[in-house]
Amino acid sequence: MKTAPRNDNHRKLHIMVVDDEQSMCEFLEIILLRNNYQVSCFTDAFAAVSSLETTSYDLVITDLKMPGLSGLEMLRTIKKKSPTTETIMVTAFASTTSVIEAMKNGAFDYINKPFKVDEILLTIEKALKNSQLQRENLRLRQELEQRFGFDNLIGKSPAMMAIYEIIKQVAPTKTNVLICGESGTGKELVARAIHFSGPNQDKPFITVNCAAIPEHLLESELFGHTKGAFTGATSHTEGYLEAADGGTLFLDEIGEIPPALQVKVLRVIQEKRFQKVGSPKEISINLQFIAATNRDLQAAVESGEFRRDLFYRLNVIRIDLPPLRRRQEDIPLLLRHFLQKYNLEYKRDFDGFSQEATRALIDYDYPGNIRELENIIERCIVLETDEKIISTTTLPPMLQQKKPDALAPSTLPADGLNLEEVVAQLESDLIKQALQRCRGNKTQAAKLLGLSFRSMRYRLDKYGLK
Repeated sequence: MKTAPRNDNHRKLHIMVVDDEQSMCEFLEIILLRNNYQVSCFTDAFAAVSSLETTSYDLVITDLKMPGLSGLEMLRTIKKKSPTTETIMVTAFASTTSVIEAMKNGAFDYINKPFKVDEILLTIEKALKNSQLQRENLRLRQELEQRFGFDNLIGKSPAMMAIYEIIKQVAPTKTNVLICGESGTGKELVARAIHFSGPNQDKPFITVNCAAIPEHLLESELFGHTKGAFTGATSHTEGYLEAADGGTLFLDEIGEIPPALQVKVLRVIQEKRFQKVGSPKEISINLQFIAATNRDLQAAVESGEFRRDLFYRLNVIRIDLPPLRRRQEDIPLLLRHFLQKYNLEYKRDFDGFSQEATRALIDYDYPGNIRELENIIERCIVLETDEKIISTTTLPPMLQQKKPDALAPSTLPADGLNLEEVVAQLESDLIKQALQRCRGNKTQAAKLLGLSFRSMRYRLDKYGLK
């Protein structure tokens, strides 16, 4: 006898069968009991729906066409009351339209009557695995949120724990916050965590990507405009500031705002009032400003690219997000999270990664940070042909290459060497790598190499790397 899979609590998996034909209910009940499942049968769809209020089911097998309540209506009710419960539709009258509608509404699969016993048992097994995966994903998310993070933030490293504490302290206030970090480190997630952990979580959270909006449109997008304010302004338009009133305005890539507009943004932050483009009327607002940047704003202030007074207005509370390479202990948690996510999305059932793949994923530097890691895991789940374990064969080429021990001492040649030339070459190569990793940001590259900016500038001049 085949043994049915069990869940983490070692109970029999519970299946509901709904069919207005008594004989079909009895037939399925016999098959499922023989395979060690717990079964509840209903010939009345309304009684089956009522049962959902008091009983948790791992899977529902329902007929598509039933009197009173159709299988599609049953499916919608199941998904509303118990999203992690999978549903298999069974019908003798399948049409393309009904099948598409069922799958759109969240059915795991459908089976035509008459069916083979082996066929439905295999479909049941797959559906139950998917249901368990969804429950595990939900449990993991809840556990991580309770223990290690907010919203979609994941990590238990000291650096992340310190950030969680700052979020807890800032969330109840409307203090301006500046979030700094490389691209892909999760700056918007931190901003969302602050907003949705605070008292105004039911108010708007509006994101403005200052780098993505053309400079000539940015002012009207932020402030809104009146009809006729400029060529093409055919109606009165609400801007992001007005839309965010009462909640939070998240200014992503704040360092890209042009100098002329910086003055107007400063005034809004100071006075909580603004004017639409083309209107003399002032509008009062009450909102929190959270800004983010991957630039060194302090250096931009010193060079005159960014207003000092605006910087100080935004930089009331500063949160520096560490790059992923500086919190390697969080990578296993992130691997598990993204594995669960894309298992669910692509209906796969991977248990984890091979030892070699895990090592390669932990050792990689991730210049694109968490965003790059997520993309890598999605790629692996799409390309992997093994049914259970993700191997190194589906990792991107740069992760399959053995990492050289760049700092390991080389063997001294028999005829000697020019030590100054070797050291200079190594130093030059490492500086180039740091600049490449930091996308040309010299301040960040200096920090990566443990150098002061003055020392970094000296070496850039020395090796002609300006």
